Amino acid sequence: MSIYHSPENFINRELSLIEFNQRVLEEAQDTSHPLFERLKFESIVSSNLDEFFMIRVGSLSDQIAAKFNKPDAAGLTPIEQMAKISMRVHKLVYDQLNCYNRSLKIALKKENILFLKSKELNEKQCQYIKEYYLKNIYPVLTPMVVDQSRPFPLILNRSLNIGLLLQESKDTNEYTFATIQVPSVLERIIEVPYDNGKAFVFLEDIIKMNLNSLFTSHKIVASSCYRITRNADLTLDEEGAEDLLEAIEESLKQRKWGNAVRLEFESGIDERLLNILEEELEISKDQEYEINGPIDLTFLMKLIKKIGYKNLEYTPMKPQLPYEFLKAKNIFEAISQKDILLHHPYESFDPIIDLVKQAAVDPNVLAIKQTLYRVSGNSPIIKALIKAAEQGKQVTVLVELKARFDEENNILWAKRLEESGCHVIYGLIGLKTHCKILLVVRREQTGIKRYVHLGTGNYNDVTAKLYTDLGLLTTNPYLGSDASAIFNMLSGHSHPTDLYKLSLAPLNLRERFLYMISQETKNANMGKAAKIVAKMNSLVDTEIIEALYKASSAGVNIDLIVRGVCCLRPGIPGISENISVRSIVGRLLEHSRIYYFYNDGNETIYLSSADWMNRNLDRRVELLFPVEDKAALFKIKEILDISLSDTVKTRILNTDGTYTRINRRGKENIDSQKIFYNIAMKNNYEEQAQLQYNKEYWIENGFKPRLAHSIE
Repeated sequence: MSIYHSPENFINRELSLIEFNQRVLEEAQDTSHPLFERLKFESIVSSNLDEFFMIRVGSLSDQIAAKFNKPDAAGLTPIEQMAKISMRVHKLVYDQLNCYNRSLKIALKKENILFLKSKELNEKQCQYIKEYYLKNIYPVLTPMVVDQSRPFPLILNRSLNIGLLLQESKDTNEYTFATIQVPSVLERIIEVPYDNGKAFVFLEDIIKMNLNSLFTSHKIVASSCYRITRNADLTLDEEGAEDLLEAIEESLKQRKWGNAVRLEFESGIDERLLNILEEELEISKDQEYEINGPIDLTFLMKLIKKIGYKNLEYTPMKPQLPYEFLKAKNIFEAISQKDILLHHPYESFDPIIDLVKQAAVDPNVLAIKQTLYRVSGNSPIIKALIKAAEQGKQVTVLVELKARFDEENNILWAKRLEESGCHVIYGLIGLKTHCKILLVVRREQTGIKRYVHLGTGNYNDVTAKLYTDLGLLTTNPYLGSDASAIFNMLSGHSHPTDLYKLSLAPLNLRERFLYMISQETKNANMGKAAKIVAKMNSLVDTEIIEALYKASSAGVNIDLIVRGVCCLRPGIPGISENISVRSIVGRLLEHSRIYYFYNDGNETIYLSSADWMNRNLDRRVELLFPVEDKAALFKIKEILDISLSDTVKTRILNTDGTYTRINRRGKENIDSQKIFYNIAMKNNYEEQAQLQYNKEYWIENGFKPRLAHSIE
């Protein structure tokens, strides 16, 4: 066995993911953020943990049930992983609730935003709640009693519920269990009259105040809120499915009823009530989480939208429109002049939307082809594609139906596109199509011309304002030819064996990465300068990690910027002491994938939709594309340099798998995301373009500028 392959050299994937959520929680704890921004981070921790339990813990549960005992790269069996996860998540949840109770709630109170319990309500508020309950809540509730004729109900995944113990008469010691689902169709927080600001009461508290109206013939002995999370790791037989769309629609129904993998319950729950839930849900003690506060803090995100205190949020960023688009007559002219690299969200996502919109109505455009992985709920791109199809253009769209938790949204859009006349491809069997590529074929005087967009992020106008990504607009004929070959592969059964510029997973992307890493290793062994800088979301693939270890051992200097999961363990003597790993977690979600290789002085930079994970390299359709334009290369090197210089939002990965902030003593405060935005604002593209336009307009209309000293 290779010295690089030892389990001690790897960090467990699940524990690394929990550490990422710890970094998100640190942002909620950071009082330098505006209050509502802190609430967002607190909410994100909860939604991230929901997904973690549904998918990652759900998968481990399946492995344990199947008696699968093979250890992971870090040497941990599924049972060992589950034990470590439970211990670490319990600590994380404790810290999260501390942040809410001891910091966020107090800060909200200072802004006169209150969450009131029943004992804190005045007479006017009580009367308001009574009327609100009878009019809006009571008609929706469905109390369910468990007895000999009514079995324990199926509790919906991630639904909030109230469990009760009922006693029929004082003369009996027998208790009956009942449960009420807190209706998700109603608002979770109800505003009540309050003269000095905003006051809210939780929906579950209002229901608990009125339980006697639901159980008139029983004495309520105990009541507590609880919530379960179910295994939602879908298994889909794609090979045996005659209709992939139908198969996915059916599998989505299963997600609601998987085995319970987590039980959250209100602090102070009656032990008898808890025992019933444990028995009926088949939950063990280490899967239980006692919540000292509101269950499910994702309501904080809705609170922000509900009350809209803009002074407690960051001022929205105004993405800048690059000068190239403002000085050109149309988007086709702009892209024809030179490659254009866009850095979102500092630079606007609008040019990509405009490319599809203009292509839809341009009589010279013959075809539009695009992959869609995650799109917004009201996507302007899809509307433009529908319009293009209705205009009679050839429109081909690959809609990835297997995009996790976006399946239902994508199914709806796929049907809409198909109805309008688009050729819709529902992904490929056994593979997720994760690449981001758009091709517009246009007839021009010189012949057929191909306009291509390649990106690191989704064609989603909403997340394009929240995620940092890079996109390249080009008319490079080699990339255009490759794009056509890729779409022919996706829509038919051809294999693009002779691509000019692009590398494609699962065909040769892994090999390209390994080759580039090995070249740096070879150069280092020859005494030449060697360097790798890579920025990505996750680093999990063991073959890539071992290649990096080998490169580090040869003396290659390796700087990694990994926002989320990182299974590589830096700082191991003789193995990874030349590797540094940092994670940037801030206002925006770092999402771009950049791969830089010194290449013996012939610096090579690639952008990609792929992380260094085995799923990206082996089980997805992904693209890696080179950046060759000099201005674009300079721009990306600047992005990497500034990111590596960040001292404010960077955490450094230690050898033991923990992360620590940079010691800023004596160092300049550098917040990379703020710097990127300031650079975009400093360029002030729009004002520059307007001045240039005015100048050209005046000259065209006979104005002749003269020097001041020549004026008589």
